[in-house]
Amino acid sequence: MQKQIVISLVSFLLALSLVGCSDTDNKEAQSVDQLELVGNEFERSYSPSLGPETAGVTIVEFFDPACEACRAFFPFVKEILARHPDDVRLVLRYATFHQGSETVVRMLEAARLQNVFSPVLEALLKDQNEWASHGSPNLNRAWEIAEGAGLNIDAAKKVMDSKQIDQILAQEKEDIRQLKISQTPTFFVNEKPLTAFGAQKLYELVTSEIKNTVE
Repeated sequence: MQKQIVISLVSFLLALSLVGCSDTDNKEAQSVDQLELVGNEFERSYSPSLGPETAGVTIVEFFDPACEACRAFFPFVKEILARHPDDVRLVLRYATFHQGSETVVRMLEAARLQNVFSPVLEALLKDQNEWASHGSPNLNRAWEIAEGAGLNIDAAKKVMDSKQIDQILAQEKEDIRQLKISQTPTFFVNEKPLTAFGAQKLYELVTSEIKNTVE
C-alpha cells in the first residue's frame, strides 16, 4: 500500500508538470579532447552519486535543476534508494537545457567541492519555483537558497568559473550528444534506457535489474 501511495503521488506531480524538459540549445558542445577522465558516457569519475558503490543496480539520471519534471521525480528516486539501500545507487549527470541552469550547475559543483552537494541540491529542487523561470530565472534567489543549505558563497564564486568546472560541463554536453538526449529527466538503469517515461516504469525497470543481479 505504501509503495502504491508513493507511486500515485509522484504520478500526480508528474501529470501537473511537463512530460519532460527539452533541449533548446543547438550549439555544438565544447571540445573535450583535453580531458582525461575515467568512465564512459553514462558515468564519469567526477559524477556525483548517492548510494553504495557496491550496488548491483545503477540509475543514471540526466537532469536539469530548473526542470519541473526532474523536481517531481526526485522524491520518488530517493524512495527507490531508501527501499533498496544495498542494491541501488543513483548517478547524477547535468543537462543544462534551461536558461540559468548552467550557473546553478556550477553552483552545485562548487557545493560538491565543499561536501554539501546533497543538501544544496535538495534545497534548490524543493524551492525551484522561487528561482527557476524559463524566461528570466532569479539566480540571486538560487544563491540565497544554496547559502541557506550550507554553501559558502564566497568560496563557491571563486571556483565556479574554474577550468575544471568548464571541462566538466563540456564533457556533460559531449556525453549528452553521444547518447542523443533531448529532454530531462532521462534515465538509464544499468545502462538500459527507460523507454516508457513514468515513475512506475522506472521502478519496474529497477526491480527487474535487482532481480537479475541476484539470480
